[in-house]
Amino acid sequence: MSLDLTFITLGLLFLLGLVADEVGRRTLLPRVTLLLACGVLVGRSGLDMLPIEMEVWYEFFSILALTMVAFLLGGIFNAATLRRHGREIMAISIAIVVTTFALVSGGLWLIGVAPALALLLGAIATATAPAAVQDVLRQYGRGGSFAVKLKGIVAIDDAWGIIVFSIALVFAAMLSGRTEGGLWLHAVRDLGGGMGLGLVIGVPAAFLTGRLRKGEPMQTEALGVVFLTAGAALWLEVSFLVAGITAGAIVVNLARHHDRAFHEIEHIQWPFMILFFILAGASLEIGRLMELGFIGLALLGLRILSRILGGWIGAGLGRSPSRERPWFGVALLPQAGVAIGMALVAANYFPEMADTVLALTIGTTVVFELLGPPATLLALRRNQR
Repeated sequence: MSLDLTFITLGLLFLLGLVADEVGRRTLLPRVTLLLACGVLVGRSGLDMLPIEMEVWYEFFSILALTMVAFLLGGIFNAATLRRHGREIMAISIAIVVTTFALVSGGLWLIGVAPALALLLGAIATATAPAAVQDVLRQYGRGGSFAVKLKGIVAIDDAWGIIVFSIALVFAAMLSGRTEGGLWLHAVRDLGGGMGLGLVIGVPAAFLTGRLRKGEPMQTEALGVVFLTAGAALWLEVSFLVAGITAGAIVVNLARHHDRAFHEIEHIQWPFMILFFILAGASLEIGRLMELGFIGLALLGLRILSRILGGWIGAGLGRSPSRERPWFGVALLPQAGVAIGMALVAANYFPEMADTVLALTIGTTVVFELLGPPATLLALRRNQR
């Protein structure tokens, strides 16, 4: 793509994002849904106006945006928040992931889906869209205990989801008559390696950033740490989400000289998020919704039911206020890139199931990506103080 067309395309996408942002501020519609809808309109499922080269950029912007989100979510795990809400965050996040996996896998198996495929789809269903939830929280703008707990849950539930998915890969291989030690290695490397990388980057970042300008890191420092984390995670083939969350948690707890450790990331995040969400919408294949069939509808219904039930169970175990208990699962309905990533890994290990896994995951992701953010916003409004 020529340089002039590149600049023109980026300029138009930023202006489109500005319009969606302004509409979101003046209405009850989440900006995420508006940006995704704009992407669908100009993308392959709509007017097909974007140059084909732009689709290659989606991976770059998604990794960069999600790494920024991971740092911000990791910052939730400061000592004060953990003392106040740690029990609830852990109980709800674990209950939602376990309930989602068990109910979706079990329900699909009961309606006749092959056990190995049911395990994979159940594990993929545990994934949330941290960027979508985070942006709805930012747009809503109001604090309160429900919003704080939701940030903590979305920060950690994908880590539990990665663990569940890695275990499901192994058992799916066993059910398919295969025994591959490499699947266990993949699980340990993805999660453990991500935590290790976050530790290696987070500790020096905690002590070195924010020294040149007292109180908070400069934009250059923030960008440097984010890019370094994303690049190192890709190079080492570990989870950049886990690495970012771990590094963020370390910085917020060790950097005593910081007043607002992630203030600059918050400042520079939104332009990248605009491109991420629009390109995500442009990459969605709305036609895949027609391919869902009965199994796809069952998958949609089971995931919605399991999120609500898991959130209610976890909130009960965590002793959350009764008014909040029905809404945690509703707030965590969005699903996006993490689920697609899991589906691609599953397709690589099980090529015989690749078409089915990808079609179902992409199709359901379209639904949850468009309808999930309004559900998150509804849950926040129902629990405002």
